[in-house]
Amino acid sequence: MLGFLPSLILLHPAARIGWQYFSVHWSTVAGIVALFALYEWRARVHREPTATPEEIAGPTLGQRTLFMSGLLVLFLSLNGPLHDLSDYYLFSAHMVQHLALTLVVPPLLILGTPGWMLRPALNIPWVKSWARRLTGARATFMIFNVVLAAWHLPPLYNLAMANHNVHIVEHLMFLVSATLMWWPLTSQMPELPRLAYPGQMLYCFLMTIPMSVVAFCITLADHLLYPAYAAAPRIWGITPMVDQSAGGLIMWVPGTMFFLVVLSVVFFRWVGADSDDAAGAQVNWRPAPSPTPNQP
Repeated sequence: MLGFLPSLILLHPAARIGWQYFSVHWSTVAGIVALFALYEWRARVHREPTATPEEIAGPTLGQRTLFMSGLLVLFLSLNGPLHDLSDYYLFSAHMVQHLALTLVVPPLLILGTPGWMLRPALNIPWVKSWARRLTGARATFMIFNVVLAAWHLPPLYNLAMANHNVHIVEHLMFLVSATLMWWPLTSQMPELPRLAYPGQMLYCFLMTIPMSVVAFCITLADHLLYPAYAAAPRIWGITPMVDQSAGGLIMWVPGTMFFLVVLSVVFFRWVGADSDDAAGAQVNWRPAPSPTPNQP
């Protein structure tokens, strides 16, 4: 839809919306460049004498593509028309932005980062201890859903809309908690493992419940929860209440369907792997070779 946005000139802080008026927020650019630089710095480990064969090969083309795609989606979510619509005009656009930040960016970044890039950090005892605690399925489920629900409570949400620094904190918390949430499904490190395939399927199903509850409350609210959008100029004749209901539905339907699609992918991977334990779900897992029958 955003690709066909007309140019809108309105009496509002973001006076123009359209790809030819692409707004760039340099704080987001600095963060994205820092992530890119850190990735490239770690990718150069293959030049070290102690590098393993996997490290010598470096990130594959597929991994680089996934990581760069994650950075691109992150940039497009926090800049340009989607950012301006989200911050100044439409709650529903804000929900699209939040889904991109939580359901698209983190898995792309994780899948694009080889485990050996992060492994040296586990040599620090307290990092290893906390990483194991925070990447367990129970912890990731609780952290993500508490963050998601809390930031959609009217007092916190309205505070973020009124204070740009708080808004930045909100987005950072979404990104960090969503990265943890995706870890049991996409981990690239056996030391901080994925769930077994049956566990991943249950995890995906359970993830739809809290999001559905939050979305249900927003969609069916009989009054305006987020007053900032009531003062915004109307775009395409969308009233604040219709916009709020549409935002709830965007979180509800695409948000929950996303996890059901992932659940289906996990199911077919489970069938293909023919393994029920956690070891069979890890990256680069290979089935044990069949024993060679004794020759007479």
